Amino acid sequence: MAFPEIEKSTGGNAVRIKRQLVEQAIAYAAQGLWVDAADTNRKILEMGADAEAENRLAKAFWEQGELGEAREHYQVALALDPTNRIAERNIERLRVLMSEAGEKTVAAERADKAPVAIFVEETGKTGFAMLTDLAAPRTLAHVNPGDAVELIPDGSRLYAEANGTRIGIVEPRVAARLLKLLADGNKYSAGITSLGDRDVRIVIREVFQDPRNYGKVSFPTAARSSDLRPYTKGTLLREEELIEEDLEEDEEDDEIEDLDRVLPAEVTGEEAFEDETDELEEP
Repeated sequence: MAFPEIEKSTGGNAVRIKRQLVEQAIAYAAQGLWVDAADTNRKILEMGADAEAENRLAKAFWEQGELGEAREHYQVALALDPTNRIAERNIERLRVLMSEAGEKTVAAERADKAPVAIFVEETGKTGFAMLTDLAAPRTLAHVNPGDAVELIPDGSRLYAEANGTRIGIVEPRVAARLLKLLADGNKYSAGITSLGDRDVRIVIREVFQDPRNYGKVSFPTAARSSDLRPYTKGTLLREEELIEEDLEEDEEDDEIEDLDRVLPAEVTGEEAFEDETDELEEP
């Protein structure tokens, strides 16, 4: 993907230049071009302190296996914005990971992102589950909210894999019902919605109902709806932030969510999730 040259000027064009750089940094990250993403975020920071640019730069270092550098930039982001939950959460994740892996680890492989459709709420077809028997922190280091999850039945267990690596087992109370429906032909799609240093939560959506399961609801337990939103402009970094923030408030729930609202397509388009750019608007 080609990007336009950034104008080399100051004064009235500074806001426009910064906006271009932000868009460029996000686009590089969406493609997994982490070296380019890091360089672009450095250019943004040369224009002044910016917590979001620090977050993006930390993410770029993390994906390259530079854990110590990533933590430093998340710490700067948190210092600039003490309410920054993304920085706070990732500092804790890195603390646990670095206790095992040290300052550096291998660079991450490009992750598959979950399809937007599974984040659309629909009664009886969408539910949440926690994973048990989690993989080691080193394995979970490059797993992020929004990553696709493959559900693999094996006897009485339903394993969860991300990018070909087993990351945990779907909790039994959810797995028991889904295993029966899977055996009779149903199909499901899943993705990571939130991830802490000791917990991983996924969303599961029924994408095909076999005629043998007609009348059987995948997620029958009634519970309050979340305000889950799908991807933001199709980008990598902002989507993770929104998914984490929207689902954090639901982490105390003990039941599978029975979502009672469907988001129509016309309100989930790109314009519905534009990044806030108040600080970038020209006077």
